[in-house]
Amino acid sequence: MTAIPIDAPLSGHDALLCDLDGVIYAGPDAIPGAVEAIAAVQAAGIAVGFVTNNASRPVEAVAEHLRSLGINTDAEHVFGSARAGARLAAADALSRGIARPTAMVVGADTLRHEVAAAGFDLVAVGAQAHPDYVIQGFDPGLGWSDLAAAAFAIQRGARWVASNTDATIPRAEGVAPGNGSLVDAVRRAVDVEPLVAGKPEPALMLLAAEALGATRPMMVGDRLDTDVAGGNAAGFTSALVLTGVHTADDAADAPDAQRPDVIVAGLGDLLLPSEHGTVAAAKAARA
Repeated sequence: MTAIPIDAPLSGHDALLCDLDGVIYAGPDAIPGAVEAIAAVQAAGIAVGFVTNNASRPVEAVAEHLRSLGINTDAEHVFGSARAGARLAAADALSRGIARPTAMVVGADTLRHEVAAAGFDLVAVGAQAHPDYVIQGFDPGLGWSDLAAAAFAIQRGARWVASNTDATIPRAEGVAPGNGSLVDAVRRAVDVEPLVAGKPEPALMLLAAEALGATRPMMVGDRLDTDVAGGNAAGFTSALVLTGVHTADDAADAPDAQRPDVIVAGLGDLLLPSEHGTVAAAKAARA
């Protein structure tokens, strides 16, 4: 086991929860230094989990991608919003005394599989459906009739759960509407707020921490509005890494709910003494 400095940002934590895009990789390729940093964290005896709002990509596929980059991990260490959404809906059904709930899944096969595994009987997507729950996640094949069916069921009293509410998603061609944009289309029709599992809501991160047996995790990501806000909402230490979307200046100007405890240039800096320049600047910016 490799010791890390006592005043390093990660010191004293028993798990590191990592966002993926902008933290571990950009597109198909690893961000420089990220693979080595994850190996160093693991060598220090700290559990590493990978937390993603993606509800359409199986965790096995994510794990395989990570392994192809040289990261030692498996599907049990990947946590997606599909499973978190299914479990959030199942917990809600249990609290409402519904022994065998039905669900209409408006999303990808990955979400459908997780919802069935969580104990729901699946109902086909259709305008006349009367499910107990509508569970919505991203699928590029969704159309107007799918969103309309969701709206009709919610208007009939179905509980509504969204895997995540990311307004946009990056594509090779540019930025495209994400699940949050599709959720918003349904919201405008029903005037109801869904239960949300993915970041910045805490359910996904709490699921990851519980699965890893962590009591003092750190959540690291490149976005203030999802990763950092989610880590803060879960009561974890939050870290912003400057290899993706947001900058240290963005953090200084952010509302309190989105302000990180730590800012680092790259993942490896989480293992360096706190007098390292980027960390010191982050603390000064937050003060």
